Amino acid sequence: MTDSSSQTGKNGNYDLAVVGAGSAGFSAAITAADQGVQVALIGYGTIGGTCVNVGCVPSKTMIRAAEALHGVRAASRFSGLAGDAHVADWGKLMAAKDDLVTTLRQKKYIDLLPEYEGVTYIEGLAKLTAGGVMLDNTNEIKAAKTIVATGSHSTLPPIPGLDAVSHLDSTAALELEAVPASLLVIGGGVIGCELGQMFARMGCAVTICCRSVLLPEMEPEVSQALQAALEDEGVTVCSGIGYQKIEEVNGQINLYCENSDGEHVITSEKLLVAAGRQPNTSGLGLEDVGVDLLRNGGVKVDERMQSSNPNIYAAGDVTGTDMFVYMAAYGAKLAASNALNSNSLSYDNSAMPAVVFTDPQVASVGLTESSAAEQGIPVKTSLLTLDNVPRALAARDIRGLIKLVANSKTNRLIGAHIIAPEGADSIQTAALAIKQGMTYGELGEMIFPYLTTVEGLKLAAQTFDMDVSKLSCCAG
Repeated sequence: MTDSSSQTGKNGNYDLAVVGAGSAGFSAAITAADQGVQVALIGYGTIGGTCVNVGCVPSKTMIRAAEALHGVRAASRFSGLAGDAHVADWGKLMAAKDDLVTTLRQKKYIDLLPEYEGVTYIEGLAKLTAGGVMLDNTNEIKAAKTIVATGSHSTLPPIPGLDAVSHLDSTAALELEAVPASLLVIGGGVIGCELGQMFARMGCAVTICCRSVLLPEMEPEVSQALQAALEDEGVTVCSGIGYQKIEEVNGQINLYCENSDGEHVITSEKLLVAAGRQPNTSGLGLEDVGVDLLRNGGVKVDERMQSSNPNIYAAGDVTGTDMFVYMAAYGAKLAASNALNSNSLSYDNSAMPAVVFTDPQVASVGLTESSAAEQGIPVKTSLLTLDNVPRALAARDIRGLIKLVANSKTNRLIGAHIIAPEGADSIQTAALAIKQGMTYGELGEMIFPYLTTVEGLKLAAQTFDMDVSKLSCCAG
């Protein structure tokens, strides 16, 4: 911790300046304030950043609403049941979403500030200087150390004509005043899949186009299973696309593209571009203060979250890696602790869980089979389809699978990948197993509660060495 001679926060002097008032920025500021130092938390735009305002919170509540619609329609999978549901009042649904966002922003951000006397919140356009941060080119905030936590923004892929076409990003899509009759989604990543399915369940005809496959960083079996699930709900998936051009004619979007099936023209009322995000580093003056950037524009940091300038740290999406809100908060906490102490903490994402809130949900932790091979790790895998999981059979919903990756020399688990209706709540068990260095044998010998999705991890672990279809219901 800084000594008693550190700055007091008066006259523009602080121990730490944090640029960005989203999840990462608040995590860094709170961590520093708990150590008794004076922090300048610098915000620009709506306080709270992407997650609570335009990202995780609004998208997940809308996804959950769409899931409720689908649940009624899918009741017929149980003999003797039937149901139908539709959007009765889109305006009320959107107003409820906005109310949730406002409530959480107030409770988890605005109302927190008075609880930390060491944090001074300041709004302004920031540019880093040798001694701290310049705001709006007029007001200098002097600080011994600075943490950059400015997040990221959506990007446009290089498709001829896209700049001249009306298009939505994820933020604008969640602010539409009505459900469009049809929606073209460019991008098969997390946002494209989540929002594409959500709008389809709300009654929109959805087409998802992607250059390779859905969720290309996941296991291929997971990608294939997700595509099958989306197509079963009426979503059109065009994978392996080469984009030729896009245009807008009489209020309609026309995409010209080709893949192995030939040339296509896809027409839609609305266009959602969900083709990736880029770190918010432009205009911060990072190069002028000796901060190196990655090829994707992110701040280059080491395992201590320290940049090439020893007085400047960075965390969250602005680093261009691990773009998850919980990893932003985790990295920012490390950055603040290291900046104020002795750089003793290291960033560790080896057991980082990732979740995609489609239905079935996709969840992953650790290495994939291909990424392990790229690292020269000898692997063995197990693959368990959900028709072997009692929970899925009882729920009449066997969409999905579980794939485990293990080091073939040590039998230690190094990766777990799930696509299942309740897969998101199961992945943390696999993360703990990987973190603790468990073998698949040890995982398979653990006691799991019966008729749960997480029990599938036990069965998948046993699948390395046996045919679990020959076990009785609870014999595992």
